[in-house]
Amino acid sequence: MPYPFALPTTSSTSLEAFISSPSHPALPLSATTQRSILRDALKKHKRLPPTQQAAHLGVVQDAITGYLPYALGIASAVSSGRIGEEPVTISSTKQLQTEWRLTLSATLPGREPPRPPLAGIYNDLAFVLQTLAYTRVQQARSQLQILYSSNIPSPDRRTAAIGSAMKYLLEANSIHNYILNLHTQDPASAPLDTVNSTQVALAALALAEATLITVLKDDPYTTAVIQARNKDDKEWMISAPSIPKVRAHLFARLGLCASDHAQRAAASLAPGIGVLDSSLLNYVDDLRRTARAKAARFLACDAEATGKTGEAIAYLRGARRELGLAPLEQDASKRKGWKGIKQTFAEKREDRKVEKGSDDWGLDAGKLEEARVLEWLEIKWVKLNDTINTQLIPPSEPLMAAMPSGREYHTPKPFSPPSLDASLLARLRTPIDHNQNAFIGDEEDSGDEAVSREPAVVPGAFPGAAVAGNSANAYY
Repeated sequence: MPYPFALPTTSSTSLEAFISSPSHPALPLSATTQRSILRDALKKHKRLPPTQQAAHLGVVQDAITGYLPYALGIASAVSSGRIGEEPVTISSTKQLQTEWRLTLSATLPGREPPRPPLAGIYNDLAFVLQTLAYTRVQQARSQLQILYSSNIPSPDRRTAAIGSAMKYLLEANSIHNYILNLHTQDPASAPLDTVNSTQVALAALALAEATLITVLKDDPYTTAVIQARNKDDKEWMISAPSIPKVRAHLFARLGLCASDHAQRAAASLAPGIGVLDSSLLNYVDDLRRTARAKAARFLACDAEATGKTGEAIAYLRGARRELGLAPLEQDASKRKGWKGIKQTFAEKREDRKVEKGSDDWGLDAGKLEEARVLEWLEIKWVKLNDTINTQLIPPSEPLMAAMPSGREYHTPKPFSPPSLDASLLARLRTPIDHNQNAFIGDEEDSGDEAVSREPAVVPGAFPGAAVAGNSANAYY
């Protein structure tokens, strides 16, 4: 949590070959330079190991904000003949063609997603904006990662991380909504990654994640479970935390609101618009289930605080059913059999992913972490109910069907894109030297970035002999 979007890569494109500006001759040249810088940053980011990509997100963001004003300015000049308040003339030599990697499309295992040619400035602009949204989501992931590690952060650090992640997710939501307006200006067919239905789904997904993490700051149970499995923890004798009744009911309604947003995202990603990556579809469904299970857990906390332990246990069992988990056994304090070994192994594997900063941690939308909290609470409350309260446990289905409606927490603000200022536009009026070439980037342009750049050694050849390119498949 949130979803680990892969940043797309793009081809090397000289805008001077497609457009010219009699009023601002340096505009295509400067835009090409900024686009090449963005292309290099994306390619370098993809080749970094997952543990180093989080630190490189700032470089990618700077490259996007450097090229985005030029792309927006060219699009504005093409449609209205103005950039801001200044008239700008743009003439097209031929239709602009760019290439972007489709990271949301389903592909065969071991193969790169396709990088089809895209026509028009609006398709290029939509991918630049979508890459910025992916960058914001990745920055939110890097902030939330510290909350799930074995080293419990301080309350101030926890609050700051959640606030930053929330801000990034809300900005991603506003960017996806802004892309919807681009397609109303350019009715041409858009690729699967940027069609309207995908943008609606990604905007709803970002809002669902932003809503769900609002309860993390004041959710002591998740922190208690993380602390309980820390081998170096010395505070295991402290009693379980409690949540006031009003706060628990509020958190339940926030969880149900997040579930509604995730359901809207799942409906927008329904089959019919193309073949999407199955991991994204599974994540959206897991997020919906996790949000409803978290809401049921807070309603259980509300019931337990008022002395209704039997009803609280019923809510917990309904939450486990929402996650698709089997009921706990009678003696669940010790995991037994193959199922217990498998569950313990899955939890340890997820812990290692979080500690190492793997790019696929949290791919289950927090379902495994929520299952740990539910198991911890049910074992505790069942033991308490069997020894002290002795209340009947009602069926969970009527309770789950009667849960309250969701409550909105966020009011997303519209995206405010950067623009070219007046002083920069004045400099772009300068005539260009025909011997001056735009920066085309340091990275090689290849349709498959996964191909190794090292020379391939041919088996049986003389020592030191190597063949460049893809001749590693040569055999005798």
